Amino acid sequence: MSLHPRRRRTKLQWASIALLTVVWVLLWGDLSVANVLGGVAVGILVTVLLPLPPIDFHGRVRPASLLYLFVRFLADLTIATVHVAGLALNLRRVPRGAVVGVQLRNHSDLYLTITAELSTLTPGSLVVEAHRLTGMLYLHVLDIDAYGGADKVRSDTLALEERVLRAFASDSELEEAGLTRRRLLRRRRAEAAA
Repeated sequence: MSLHPRRRRTKLQWASIALLTVVWVLLWGDLSVANVLGGVAVGILVTVLLPLPPIDFHGRVRPASLLYLFVRFLADLTIATVHVAGLALNLRRVPRGAVVGVQLRNHSDLYLTITAELSTLTPGSLVVEAHRLTGMLYLHVLDIDAYGGADKVRSDTLALEERVLRAFASDSELEEAGLTRRRLLRRRRAEAAA
């Protein structure tokens, strides 16, 4: 393996070229030699002319925490969908929207992106800005009063970030974010008591 960063990055991008080729063939809907060669050419052009910056991932995937993240996201998605539908059908009440800033605990681009995407996919909230260097997310909430206020938005977003970190972050990244095993046990006991 080469220590030269450009050569190392080129080797790693063959997977991207193959994926772009598959997407190209699927978009055209025709598996032919010309389409595959065209997909490879487009894949090479895209990866050479528009290279993505490398994403540093030092964590590990924890299947149980990933499953919990997925199940909890589906539950949040269902509850938010019902809530937004109720707002749409209630013609007497005008929702009061607000933008709330949330300071995340981890400044990794990967975890910030996953947290922002999951927040945006939930109906009733939308990430309007994300600061990479400071780890700050700004979320627009459709109805801040029904949500429970800005503090509830912040606590729910930080809980989502915690689930993302527990699913993907390394032990050292969890410690840097202040998420130790002992804190998780205390939080689960508090949730069970409530």
